[in-house]
Amino acid sequence: MGLLSRMRDLWSKERPPELTIDTPDLVVVASAFDPAEADSAVLARSPEWRPDEPAVLRHHLSLPADQVERARELLTQDDWTLRCDLSEGSPLHAVRVQKLDALHCAQERSRMAGLAQRLGGDALGWDALQPAR
Repeated sequence: MGLLSRMRDLWSKERPPELTIDTPDLVVVASAFDPAEADSAVLARSPEWRPDEPAVLRHHLSLPADQVERARELLTQDDWTLRCDLSEGSPLHAVRVQKLDALHCAQERSRMAGLAQRLGGDALGWDALQPAR
């Protein structure tokens, strides 16, 4: 088999689909809703979390209705998507795909808390989702 044939075979092999915030089989693999618990502890106690794979990080936010569009504008600048549940009193979700580790979780938790506070709301916690195995 020639080099071109091998390259074509490698190129044509089926690759796993890229993870998106809308991947259908996502399940929660870690969650943090206690502000006193370190993100490193959350990840350490999460046996379903696969640290070598990307995850969807989802922050749960409570914001005044008149601040939702401002939050969306600010979050979009850093590739976050703000999702709204139409149910009264349901939290908003800021979501994006990223490599999940304790440092980045802590940085983003702090950022979401600051954002929510500036807009008169609250950052309730976060969870991470990965495809079901």
